[in-house]
Amino acid sequence: MKIRKKGKFKNIDSDEDDDGKRAKVSDGEKNHRAQGHTMPTMDMAKLFASRGLKATILTTSYYAQNFSKTIEKSRAFLGTQVKVLTIKIPCSDVGLPEGIESVQMLGANAILAVSLALCKAGAHVAKTPLYQHIANLAGNKNLVLPVPAFNEFMILSVGASSFKEAMKMGVEVYHNLKSVIKKKYGQDATNVGDEGGFAPNIQENKEGLELLKTAIAKVGYTGKVVIGMDVAASEFYGSDKTYDLNFKEENNNGSEKISGDALKDPYKSFVSEYPIVSIEDPFDQDDWEHYAKMTVECGEQVQIVGDDLLVTNPKRVEKAIKENSCNALLLKVNQIGSLTESIEAVRMSKKAGWGVMASHRSGETEDTFIADLSVGLVTGQIKTGAPCRSERLAKYNQLLRIKEELGSKAVYAGAKFRVPVEPY
Repeated sequence: MKIRKKGKFKNIDSDEDDDGKRAKVSDGEKNHRAQGHTMPTMDMAKLFASRGLKATILTTSYYAQNFSKTIEKSRAFLGTQVKVLTIKIPCSDVGLPEGIESVQMLGANAILAVSLALCKAGAHVAKTPLYQHIANLAGNKNLVLPVPAFNEFMILSVGASSFKEAMKMGVEVYHNLKSVIKKKYGQDATNVGDEGGFAPNIQENKEGLELLKTAIAKVGYTGKVVIGMDVAASEFYGSDKTYDLNFKEENNNGSEKISGDALKDPYKSFVSEYPIVSIEDPFDQDDWEHYAKMTVECGEQVQIVGDDLLVTNPKRVEKAIKENSCNALLLKVNQIGSLTESIEAVRMSKKAGWGVMASHRSGETEDTFIADLSVGLVTGQIKTGAPCRSERLAKYNQLLRIKEELGSKAVYAGAKFRVPVEPY
């Protein structure tokens, strides 16, 4: 058959006339290099346009094969005939090397947008809530509402009986913390940052922890609300492999530079003096040695969370499991770029007995996908800012809606936030 496109003819050889089966691009067709996965001079979707057909382009053999296997189920949902046209085009012909591991040339933001859009579309077609659809994709049979971790010095309402109560407790501590800070540092200190947190001009390492401890006690939640920390140690790690505790001073003399071994000591001191249950990024992203030492020495008492260390990458997760470098994953889907790889990283973490904390980013939108993600993957914890600013509250409100939808079936992770269910 011949198909006209933009004034030119494209020859397509088919074993059967116009029925969509076993077609291939003819040998005379020119190869076209692509920008990412799109082939602008051979747009297959447009090729079928205005012919009563809808085309979905699957650009990897993995997804094409899985699509073929589930085509019967798709027919039931779509209520129409679905045919599969397979055209094999070598990676080299479209500008993609075989076995690509980095998405830098493609752009993680673009890939993630497609990945999440497909997930939402799948939930819509299946007439299933997004969190349930994600659970189905992961092979998870349980749905658990996570413990909210209001960051960056975090508070976690582990003693609450439900997610709704956890939010109530967190909000009360937050507003009492505001009054404590205002009294000690003045009105200006209660201005909020990107994630809704306060940034008073504290001078000592323990000062922030003391403020949280005071606010928690003030509302009577001592023992029910605990503390977590995000150190982001890569920010003050130098090329000389030391940690500069005075890194914010432009002209400091380096007198406060310490080794990774020495940096463990203040962490241990914090854990012994305060109700700390989680420490994120205590060392540089490539300081595997001291991560492992910290996990061995403190891993039973607190979770050592890998964010910069792991970047939600299954390969780095695998290495961390082998080397016992940490015992919890910070889940950020845009770090790895796809939902599929994010699910794999979570599965690996759970099988290793790790905790998982779903996380937002400092720059956020009103999108609530990570709320459904945290429930569907049973992360047990979610970090999505203070109970302040609409883009942060959007996630918490979505979790409250999920809780209402689940009704009596709603389970809250609570004190089991590190391992809320058996691995799936």
